[in-house]
Amino acid sequence: MFPSMKPPSVLVNDEEPEYETKEPVSYRVEENVAWVTLNRPRYFNAQNLQLLYAIDDLFRRAVDDHTVKAIVLGGTGKHFSVGHDIGSPGRDFHKTFNRRDLLPDHTEKPGAEWMYTQEKDSFLGLCRRWNDIPKPTIAMVQGGCIAAGLMLAWTCDLIIASDDAFFQDPVAAMMGVPGVEYFAHAYELPSRVAKEFLLLGERMSAERAYQYGMVNRVVPRDELEATVKVIAEKLTAQSSMSLWLAKQAVNHADEVRGKRATMDGVFHMHHLAHAHSLLTTGSPANNQDAKSMSRANKKNT
Repeated sequence: MFPSMKPPSVLVNDEEPEYETKEPVSYRVEENVAWVTLNRPRYFNAQNLQLLYAIDDLFRRAVDDHTVKAIVLGGTGKHFSVGHDIGSPGRDFHKTFNRRDLLPDHTEKPGAEWMYTQEKDSFLGLCRRWNDIPKPTIAMVQGGCIAAGLMLAWTCDLIIASDDAFFQDPVAAMMGVPGVEYFAHAYELPSRVAKEFLLLGERMSAERAYQYGMVNRVVPRDELEATVKVIAEKLTAQSSMSLWLAKQAVNHADEVRGKRATMDGVFHMHHLAHAHSLLTTGSPANNQDAKSMSRANKKNT
């Protein structure tokens, strides 16, 4: 039997995260539309736990507000979101947050159970919650929508992208894991295109994503917010019950086609890959960090 092992230092440290803001997500309501906006432009809206649980709190706020009829999820700055935070001073995956599912505190778990528990709640669990929000949601995407950025956009009912937006999941090619934790690739794209997307890890333009139906509309960057506003206003004029039922109907069709079961299976593959990488390289992510990922990504464009 192997002894109980603490997670390695690549996952856990004793330092307090240095948050650049107390409000990593902003919130406003205009004409029955809640605008939930990622607000870490300095780090291209990289997702630490502070940001993810702030999104969840604000989605709850929008759901509980009976005047809100539609929700827009966007991001300030150059990019919508470049994925999980793997390099900023605010990286906080070793910290305890108020968990949304009935799961234990991951920081007290040994070995692979540490990361498995944390990602089960804060990555896969939160995205599933957001996909089931009873109000229509719109992702407003500009610039990069990379790795975990895809997870945020894919939980929304509609994706409106600027003409300079691109979509990418480089984690299989660079980190050795089979795609991000909320594995919707095979439901957002045709299977052979999904394989290309994962195996090559290349950027997909907004226009190409539109051709496959992953994006609803592509508009000039300077028209993005105005276009989203018009669409959101159309949604607010409709019956909230009919919108909720229509959304549930399509989500149900995805479940009948095995979406949840697929995600469960791939989530376990994902963590097998993390454990394999940890044993072979000493890092759960193939020794990749924010700088090495950025360098490799630039070479791959």
